[in-house]
Amino acid sequence: MKLKVCGMKYQDNIEAVASLQPDFLGFIFHEESPRHFEEAIPDLPKSIHKVGVFVDKTVEFIANQIEKHKLSAIQLHGHESPEMCRILKSTNAKVVKVFSIKDTFDFTVLEPYEQVCDYFLFDTKGKLPGGNGYTFNWDVLTDYPSTKPFFLSGGIGLEQKEKLKEFINSEASEYCFAIDVNSKFEIEAGLKNIEALKEFKKQCHFE
Repeated sequence: MKLKVCGMKYQDNIEAVASLQPDFLGFIFHEESPRHFEEAIPDLPKSIHKVGVFVDKTVEFIANQIEKHKLSAIQLHGHESPEMCRILKSTNAKVVKVFSIKDTFDFTVLEPYEQVCDYFLFDTKGKLPGGNGYTFNWDVLTDYPSTKPFFLSGGIGLEQKEKLKEFINSEASEYCFAIDVNSKFEIEAGLKNIEALKEFKKQCHFE
């Protein structure tokens, strides 16, 4: 199982989190987010993939950010169409399309995206497009009809470690590619708690 730490903002903190060697670091290019990233991404180990997070941005804006920051992947958190995903898939970045879940989910909405995305990401439905700080009902994923790998996100913190271990050992996690953490590991928006992340990584035995 891979680990993604999202909502990175401050240079020194980015470098400190990178020293823990997560597989992915997420940078949010959304002005309304308290974790909005506007700086240059510092040099990172080649093993860490840089993910740009976007909400209803234009293809041109996203393509510019891919080029500017040398992003490995883009995470689309808005109402991006399958056609837009298809166009963005022609870049060098992997395409991650986000879908929000609470207690139920209509998996048929995934079908138009199957051929135009590299990954899905399942997050908690809330007031904000991510970073809401609470989990959804992971049992919903027992009915996941696809073989496309997905990221599990939404309010995951140290207090979920036992629940997470149960999920990882269940059938629902068969195609779970990575765990995505953010707000539950923050001292303030965008500033990650290094010791808590270190403990989480150790307890959950990430590769």
